[in-house]
Amino acid sequence: MKKRIGILTSGGDCPGLNATIRGVAKACYEKFGEDVQIVGIEDGYYGLINNMCKEMKQSDFSGILTTGGTIFGTKRTPFKKMQVIEEDNVDKVKAMKETYKKQKLDCLLTLGGNGTHKTANLLSTEGLNVIGLPKTIDNDIWGTSVTFGFHTAVDTATDVIDRLHSTANSHGRILVAEIMGNKAGWLTLYSGIAGGADMIVIPEIPYDIEKLAAACEKRESKGFSILAVAEGAFDKEEAKLKKKERARLRAEQGLTTATPRIAKQIEELTGRETRVCVPGHMLRGGSPSAYDRVLATKFGVHAAELIAADKYGYAVAMINEVVSENPLSEVAGKTKFVPADHQLVKTAKALGVAFGD
Repeated sequence: MKKRIGILTSGGDCPGLNATIRGVAKACYEKFGEDVQIVGIEDGYYGLINNMCKEMKQSDFSGILTTGGTIFGTKRTPFKKMQVIEEDNVDKVKAMKETYKKQKLDCLLTLGGNGTHKTANLLSTEGLNVIGLPKTIDNDIWGTSVTFGFHTAVDTATDVIDRLHSTANSHGRILVAEIMGNKAGWLTLYSGIAGGADMIVIPEIPYDIEKLAAACEKRESKGFSILAVAEGAFDKEEAKLKKKERARLRAEQGLTTATPRIAKQIEELTGRETRVCVPGHMLRGGSPSAYDRVLATKFGVHAAELIAADKYGYAVAMINEVVSENPLSEVAGKTKFVPADHQLVKTAKALGVAFGD
């Protein structure tokens, strides 16, 4: 029986999307031969809503293992708006179900992060055959020990921090690297340790600016300090506030993240020249690392195995070092945070790394 498989990539891009798509495609062609048709859906759920679909050829998946980004394109379509009919008068859920039916899909694969998984679960409850694949450089998807794209971003962020050491040492400066991670600090924690940062600031451990400044002063004899700061970090006073209140206060101060404020306060408290480096979207770009190519391929193959077994409503995951799956209903809406007592936090503190707590 012929299988028609729809694939979309949603949310922010990251290294490994194409490697995962390729893994799914090659495994499906091996399993089903000519009895499979893969349908590429452009621009994520937006493309599913608007029936932006293309039947793919086997050759379309050649040569994309090392390519960054996504051959299908991606777009953010917030989950909170999925069930809201806006000015365009489009019922998004109904439209996605109609596209699924028009394209005669047997299943839909969604590659994305937390928001993508929430919409995937919504479509699953609406009766569609859906499989999620965990993509994000933040590594914050519940139920999987690792997401594809994360380790490549760690490598890139580590390279950024590595390069800051020489210029910080040359000028005797304090340098603050802002690393992506709005809710969870996994990327900052890993790259901070790998890059030899002196201070690591993550959302899960609210900081005290006085303690960060004291840590910089303690390193006075070294001549410089490196801080790795997650973009979602906040101080202990902000930790008492709700998210919207924090955002409002920062907007009044002309801030989007705490990083420039941290740099300014440290300079004022220590009298040391302090600068900010924001690699930003460079952390999401480029070719996936060897680790992520292998991981993405394993995840893609497992998705193909789920399709062959007609096992839907699941998200692929790495569980206890084995590629497996979790019910979408158990993953959707949950974020995997860094525990304050995580072994890596303890490891960093044992080296004298300050968290400002």
